[in-house]
Amino acid sequence: MTSFSLKRYAWLSIGAALATIGLKGSAWLITGSVGLLSDALESLVNLAGAGMALAMLSIAERPEDEGHAFGHGKAEYFSSGFEGLLILVAAAAIALTAVERLLNPQPLEQLGVGLAVSVVAALINLAVGRVLLRAGSRYRSITLEADGQHLLTDVWTSIGVIAGVGAVALTGWLWLDPTLALLVAANIVWTGWGLLRRSTSGLMDGGVPPEQHARLVAVLERYRALGIDYHALRTREAGARSFVSLHVLVPGAWTVARGHQLVEELDRDIRHELPHATVFTHLEPLEDPASQEDIGLDR
Repeated sequence: MTSFSLKRYAWLSIGAALATIGLKGSAWLITGSVGLLSDALESLVNLAGAGMALAMLSIAERPEDEGHAFGHGKAEYFSSGFEGLLILVAAAAIALTAVERLLNPQPLEQLGVGLAVSVVAALINLAVGRVLLRAGSRYRSITLEADGQHLLTDVWTSIGVIAGVGAVALTGWLWLDPTLALLVAANIVWTGWGLLRRSTSGLMDGGVPPEQHARLVAVLERYRALGIDYHALRTREAGARSFVSLHVLVPGAWTVARGHQLVEELDRDIRHELPHATVFTHLEPLEDPASQEDIGLDR
């Protein structure tokens, strides 16, 4: 776990959202572009998501207690799920506005100033998004990763909007602006759905990612080659933590001390591959038929 609070990154995200809302809102008021309006609405979602991230990180950092013996790490999934829902709401609002503008086109004004302001906002999101992604990867925080991914998606959205408004300026085709806004809405829906799916997986005790599972199995297979068997392997993730449980089968003639030493070594090797894992082992004799009958979850 971290030695300091991750909430500082949530405050950074809140500051970036406030700055970009002001910049993009100004760009929309200056130009009247519905594409730039869609970009500003997504920054409102960023602000709401960052606020939720701050609240859930505060809960996730609480130590384990009598009622939550495994910690509070799953609180982070509520943050990413909430942000996913907000993204879908913003996408619907953008689509409705874009359709109305398609039916009633309006000329755009002062495009140069509006685009310059939007570029500054995109650069802010790019810088903060990269910081959040690095922090999320380093500290295994799905909240920071989701926020960072959303900000980088916002950057690509801004690039598309800027390109569309620029195309209107060059061609005079007013339909390009709302059409691009609809594409922005579709892109936002994809991002929101991805966040909801990942959050749901975490709340449903989804296992560790495939690459981590492969490294875990590789460790166990090294022991199997030495005559130590295993089964009933299960994994799950809870925010920054992951949990691994398995049954370890050793020769029945071993002493308790020797078996304990073996599982201690196995635990160390697993945590070397999965540094944030908590490992639970159940020792069983290889020769006992009953050892093969208790591999179910409700054994």
